[in-house]
Amino acid sequence: MPLKMIRAVCVARARICMGAIISLILLGGVACEQLAMRNALDVIKARGELRVLTRNDPTSYSEAPRNRAGFEYELAQAFADHLGVKLKPVFTHNVRDMVPALLRGEADIIAAGVAITKTLSSHLAFGPPYMEVTMEVVGRRGGYSPRAMGDLIGQPLWVHAGTVEEELLKEQKARYPQLSWRPVSEYETEELLGMVCKGTIPLTIANSNMVAIQQRYYPHLVTHFPISERELLAWAMNPHSSQLRAAVENWFNTPETAALIEQLKQHYYGHLERFDFMDVVTYHRRLRERLPEYRKYFEVAGRRYEVDWRLVAALAYQESHWHPEAESFTGVRGLMMLTRKTAADLGVMRRLDPDESISAGARYFAHLHKRIGVSVPEPDRTYMALAAYNVGWGHLEDARMLARRLGKNPNAWPAVRSTLPLLGKRAFYKTLPHGFARGAEPVRFVDCIRTYHSILVQATNELLVQREQTGTRPRAYL
Repeated sequence: MPLKMIRAVCVARARICMGAIISLILLGGVACEQLAMRNALDVIKARGELRVLTRNDPTSYSEAPRNRAGFEYELAQAFADHLGVKLKPVFTHNVRDMVPALLRGEADIIAAGVAITKTLSSHLAFGPPYMEVTMEVVGRRGGYSPRAMGDLIGQPLWVHAGTVEEELLKEQKARYPQLSWRPVSEYETEELLGMVCKGTIPLTIANSNMVAIQQRYYPHLVTHFPISERELLAWAMNPHSSQLRAAVENWFNTPETAALIEQLKQHYYGHLERFDFMDVVTYHRRLRERLPEYRKYFEVAGRRYEVDWRLVAALAYQESHWHPEAESFTGVRGLMMLTRKTAADLGVMRRLDPDESISAGARYFAHLHKRIGVSVPEPDRTYMALAAYNVGWGHLEDARMLARRLGKNPNAWPAVRSTLPLLGKRAFYKTLPHGFARGAEPVRFVDCIRTYHSILVQATNELLVQREQTGTRPRAYL
């Protein structure tokens, strides 16, 4: 064989061998990657950090100056604690961005109120469902009122791009080919709901939890009909993360986690069941018309007794609707509706004087809050202090005693919230030191104050943003 041909054969064989080696390396890399995914739980523990993809919205995660909150955040934090690692939230705007980020290994879990859909299930592995929601067509009260999917044809419908809501619309398009919508990336669902309420856009799609929260701030929002059956929410993971998925399933299936989920549902959504359109509309109007006259007293009292002045204001609104001469049939009077005895104990000479009444009410609340003690975590401690303000210290203690007797946590507001109404039932109150009480009233009392406080907090926060961005003067009531 000629030397030139021998060289050609050798080069060809070398290339074949090199190709085989590269193929083996690549296949080995894929195998290693899949092995790493299967052992994702070991990687998380070695890293000491659970990376969770979520969204910065009222239903998932929010950050205040003093604490972090949100249903998804607290649930993920509990799972991280269970694993003995730190929680690291990773933020994206929508599910469309979350899926590739998760599959690229930039996070371990998606915890963002994601619904289990056919499309997502073909790419992701889901943990056990923990909540049901509906995806609602949302409009403005008094505006166009569609009753079925066919009524949306030809109507301007805005939806946050890349969300489950848009995916469900795409499924509906198979039945309604003329259905169309405007997908937008520059506005979150929360912002679209605000635009609907203000009449900027006519319709959008949002899940029922988000709507329930936003109706407090935008009372003119109204739901028309769901675009699908009830959707199940669950955490999502890489389908190759078998070890992590098993850990998530085992954790969700424990009685402790089930109790935690019920507690979180009650905390974040329980008080939203009482939506009174006229009451919320009236409150927004009185923020403009009445609050300016008394705000300085609320602020002074808040500073003096180290209580958020907006909580004091919300408490006063629930008591008197900011009527300084309010009086009930039981004889309680003034902005803070003080009894004669409480006023005397606090040194109040004139219950109808706004300054005296507000200062005394804030002082009394601060006293109850301190008396409950640090063994009760926040915000449960605040809710219990509010309940005691309404029903009395003794009856609050009876409710906590009853919670303990029924195997519930007496330091958790959801547990005490469930036992307070039992104080009106003879089978229970006859066994308690302080006897009968209309225990359902403090539950409603606390729920309403939470609504009023959250509305006022958002209003004042929006003012700060407005002043920083535009330098404009605030509206009077803010």
